[in-house]
Amino acid sequence: MLVFILRRGMQSVVVLLAMSLLVFVGVYAVGNPIDILINPQADQQERERAIATLGLDKSLPEQYLSFLSGAAHGDLGRSFVHATSALGLILERMPATLELAFAAMVIAIVLGIPLGLWAGLKPNGVAGRTIMAGSILGFSLPTFWVGLMLIMVFSVMLGWLPSNGRGTTVDVLGVPVSFLTVDGLRHLVLPATNLALFNVALLIRLTRAGAHEALMQDYVKFARAKGLTNGRVIGVHVLRNILIPIVTVIGLQFGALIAFAIVTESVFAWPGMGKLLIDSLNLLDRPVIVAYLLVIVTFFIFINLLVDVLYSALDPRVRLTETKG
Repeated sequence: MLVFILRRGMQSVVVLLAMSLLVFVGVYAVGNPIDILINPQADQQERERAIATLGLDKSLPEQYLSFLSGAAHGDLGRSFVHATSALGLILERMPATLELAFAAMVIAIVLGIPLGLWAGLKPNGVAGRTIMAGSILGFSLPTFWVGLMLIMVFSVMLGWLPSNGRGTTVDVLGVPVSFLTVDGLRHLVLPATNLALFNVALLIRLTRAGAHEALMQDYVKFARAKGLTNGRVIGVHVLRNILIPIVTVIGLQFGALIAFAIVTESVFAWPGMGKLLIDSLNLLDRPVIVAYLLVIVTFFIFINLLVDVLYSALDPRVRLTETKG
């Protein structure tokens, strides 16, 4: 296990370096932040002073090496727009995004796995066919369109739920959370539902396929032959075996929810990292963009490592040891 974690850590450093270089080159090629940040009426001296202050007077390799030097000490640069730590801005917005992603994943798990199991146990029934037909909508409907429809129906027409913002928050260990207040929960329902829709459909189809295949396996037939109750057969012999691929997908999709919550956060004006990224892209705030993507990559690396560990716990045949040729 220790060897596996150390090897994964070394691979992670390489991935982070490659990502930072790609982002640096990509943002550098898009345009000059000075053209956006400085008043067009400014004279040449003011422009040169601003360029020097932001460190844009250096060549791209020099800027990148300077960034790596700061990153080695935990400094991912200062925002061009806010004149503060880029990492600090991201950490300030991170609780809102994590809360939204976690709520969406809880909705996906609570709805997707039971519905998928139901459809897998009764594939030819009316309910099973209806569930599978409904899952197609989850894959087909665009996230931004669903968000707008949710706002139109539940906020504008019915007036049941608010359409934007995070609502009232309370601090838990210094971290603001909204799900512990009634107003915060009301603000969380629509964006979390919108973000969860694709994953509900994904878990339904994955669980249904796994359950349908498991029911035809010999160990399930043997369990029934021993006289075990239907609930025990499903809960112990079917569900536990299909959880292995489901846990893997849940882990990967949780990382995807964090990374791709941008559309949902924009539609519902949710004050998370995604909205910060959109604003930074509009202003070519290079340090914030690079810091955001490195934080997201770090999340993916950690989640993948956690999934591998859980995978080995669910399936004792899997051992996280170094492979020898």
